[in-house]
Amino acid sequence: MYKTVTTVLLSFLSFSVFAQQADTSRKLKPVTVRGYLSEQQMLQVPASVGVLSNKQLSLQPTNSLVSAMNTLPGIRMEERTPGSYRLSIRGSLLRSPFGVRNVKIYFDEMPLTDAGGNTYLNALDIASLHSIEILKGPDGSLFGANSGGVVLINPVNRLTDSSTASVSFNAGSYGLIHQSAAVHQKWGRNELNVNQGYQSYDGYRDHSYMQRHYIQLANKHSYGKSNQLKALGFYSDLQYQTPGGLNQSQFDANPRASRPATATLPGAIQQNIGITTKMLFGGLVNEARLTNRIRNIATIFGSHVNFDNPFITNYEQRKENTFGGRTYFELSGLPLTQFDWKLNIGAEWQQTNARINNYDNLQGVQGKPQALDEVNTNQHFFFTRYAATLFNKLNIEAALSVNFYSYKFRNLFPLNQQSLNTKNFDPQLMPRVAISYSILNDFIWRASVSRGYSTPTIAEVRPTNNIVNTSLQPETGWNYETGFRLRNQDESLMLDASVFYYRLNNTIVNQRLANETDYFINAGGTRQLGVELNFTAWLLCQKNEGFIRGIQFNEALTYNGFNFRNYTVNNNNYSGNRLTGVPRQVAVSSLQFRFPKAIYLFVQHNYTGKLPVNDANTVYAEKYHLLQAKTGWAFNAGRKLKLNIYAGADNLLNQKYSLGNDLNAVGNRYYNPAPLRNYYAGLSVGF
Repeated sequence: MYKTVTTVLLSFLSFSVFAQQADTSRKLKPVTVRGYLSEQQMLQVPASVGVLSNKQLSLQPTNSLVSAMNTLPGIRMEERTPGSYRLSIRGSLLRSPFGVRNVKIYFDEMPLTDAGGNTYLNALDIASLHSIEILKGPDGSLFGANSGGVVLINPVNRLTDSSTASVSFNAGSYGLIHQSAAVHQKWGRNELNVNQGYQSYDGYRDHSYMQRHYIQLANKHSYGKSNQLKALGFYSDLQYQTPGGLNQSQFDANPRASRPATATLPGAIQQNIGITTKMLFGGLVNEARLTNRIRNIATIFGSHVNFDNPFITNYEQRKENTFGGRTYFELSGLPLTQFDWKLNIGAEWQQTNARINNYDNLQGVQGKPQALDEVNTNQHFFFTRYAATLFNKLNIEAALSVNFYSYKFRNLFPLNQQSLNTKNFDPQLMPRVAISYSILNDFIWRASVSRGYSTPTIAEVRPTNNIVNTSLQPETGWNYETGFRLRNQDESLMLDASVFYYRLNNTIVNQRLANETDYFINAGGTRQLGVELNFTAWLLCQKNEGFIRGIQFNEALTYNGFNFRNYTVNNNNYSGNRLTGVPRQVAVSSLQFRFPKAIYLFVQHNYTGKLPVNDANTVYAEKYHLLQAKTGWAFNAGRKLKLNIYAGADNLLNQKYSLGNDLNAVGNRYYNPAPLRNYYAGLSVGF
């Protein structure tokens, strides 16, 4: 790992010399982020930030977010079966039986994560998203309780002025079909974006079919001098079958098989296990510039979710309604040459009311009730942030939030409780202090200290064992981080490096009962030392002549030195063991080639080291090398008609691996095999 880092650093220096000889008159547009409430150049931001631009997303397969998200250091995304995402930032996967935990996700200015901590990220159609920003590490000062990080999804392109329309279609191995369409219409002071998507996939394994219908609307109306009102929302209808985990011998014998029956339990096909999620989400975002120095962002939002999950041992049904609001003010200082500052103050409030019911599963049909519960969750927080820039060199940020969290619950069956029981958590302060300093114009050093705080999600408080666990405590911890960014003059070459130490207490971990239901406990804590490096360079700067008209290289390196500090459960002492589900090393490398006639070739390699799949560290999922490629021809077929014809392949090395492991699985059924070598091709037409 460290040898690789040294190689990249030496390469950076040699590339810098080359780049200074290149044509610097063709400036690249600086990368900017909006994650800290106002737009900033990424170079100056005193935080670890990952950005997936629209161009970067377009180079990846459009049927899944996994490949794109895994190009960022510190990020691990899995897909146990088509449509079944798991997202981890710096080891937060540990708590996750499925889905997203410990991470707060926003859709524009609206939290996609509900008050109970659930995030239906798989409801989104990747082709309908414009770009993604990720703030790594605990950053709850502005976004509420989280100990993993924050993901900000930008659904539309804010900078386009022209009216456009596009239609795309691609198909591939194992019955993959993905179609999408988009319209952007601008008239007067109004802009309307409509996105539609459909995807179906038979899947690599038996019983792994998925289908998603998706529609997304975004309308922006400008009024006054610099004000705007946005209405955003989407409806998603997702269903997918879950083939279930395999043990090692089953994996070796037939990785395409679904989970077979045992002497005591039926198999995945017999029980028709799977998930159906219907989600309606939307809200209004108003941005008003009250004076030259004061602006306000005010948001109201809500969602409705119908969730069905027939599993081996039960049939879970959830109905969830979420509503809330978020607002903040920004006061800017008087423009001065040597001193600039901004002050933000705001609040966010959310309420999620859920009915969580479990029934017998009669081969995919709802049977007699096992447990019927009502759980209402409330979270709200107040936040403030002060940011200042001195002498165009020193950036200082200080932020603080105070967080409140509670839930109420009652059992409707079998106890028939008449009144709600209340669980209140103590208010928690989450501070963050960060600085960055321009040692040279193109060399920026940064450092930060922040506190993480993450309450147990409702899926952990009321897990699949149907018992409400009021003793489960929040996670807390302090994160210490430093890093630097290097670039050349035109930003055609950049190196971003971070080192952090995160000491987490009351770590929430997943346990399994013999009947394969889940429950959660607080382990003593974890010690998380990490190194992340992201390097990008145009080895051959873009030009208009020659056979090769540009070569871009990207490298993302991650080292996770994550261990349990003190963790004892059921008389087993796991203290000092590696953090379950987290690989030590990940390296993702890519090359993009530009040729005449707008022909391109993109090649990417992903190395992921072995990782423990149980807390005892007695079983490991093997390391793997993934090689993928995509080539295409993007050209203008007329004055307004644009075509992009492309084809690609994944897992070219035909690796046999599991992408999404069931941690601490009963019967050693840890593995969810991923597809072997597979192909796809597609066409997009733009007007």
